[in-house]
Amino acid sequence: MAATDGPAVIKLGLDDAMAGLVLSTEAHWNQTEEDWRVFLRDGVVFGIRTGVLLVATAALLPYSGNNAWISMVLVTASHRRRGLATRLVDACLETARKNSLTSWLDATPDGVAVYGPLGFTPTLQLRRLKLARPTQTPAAAPPAATLDALRARDRRATGLDRTALLSAFARRSGSRIVSANGAIALVRDGRTARHIGPLFADNAAAALALIHAIVRSETGPLLIDAVAPQAAFLEGLTASGWTIERPFQRMRFGPATAMAEEMPFAVAGPEFG
Repeated sequence: MAATDGPAVIKLGLDDAMAGLVLSTEAHWNQTEEDWRVFLRDGVVFGIRTGVLLVATAALLPYSGNNAWISMVLVTASHRRRGLATRLVDACLETARKNSLTSWLDATPDGVAVYGPLGFTPTLQLRRLKLARPTQTPAAAPPAATLDALRARDRRATGLDRTALLSAFARRSGSRIVSANGAIALVRDGRTARHIGPLFADNAAAALALIHAIVRSETGPLLIDAVAPQAAFLEGLTASGWTIERPFQRMRFGPATAMAEEMPFAVAGPEFG
């Protein structure tokens, strides 16, 4: 069967947020309906349907400086190993090429084997960690910080202006931006766990202190996507009860265009960068 045979690749709209959520929930991912609306509103989401059923997706979310993030590459279990994911990623790459965008993604180990042959090159490694049971008697939250402060630090660490994304996160019910001693982080709701990130700090000690303060003010499970080269931070997390769930490999397709001034301690998530 030729690569172009089979159900058509289509562009999805905001009305498809719940159908996308069904796919990410099947995969046991942490995205919410609001996350899907970010991709559908601010990016382009390609999908494949069989009849009325959405069976596969991939999203391209543009950022400043001719960069874009590819994520939400999902195929329902009954339609895997048919080349659907490759067709959808190809659609994202073609859209990026037409718009002169460098594409990025955070791949699972299985994904690395798929994306490498497509021309993606590895850059940064991440580790997804989970804290299943924070304190049951929450303490006072760490001091609040402003969206402008987070946005400025995010731009220093990524080389990108992600005002729209960070603003969308900050506006959500339950979201908070906290800061102390040269560290700043965003905490937001996920489908099954609260997510910490992005997180920036002057050093590992300040990053860990802010994490401990966040943990003391939360009662449910927490997730964080830590930057693996920040070894002291990663070791501090595991020593305090966080467990590593899976690695991610950041990969790039195209020339590097963003210049970072510092390395983050945790990212916004593998779906957002």
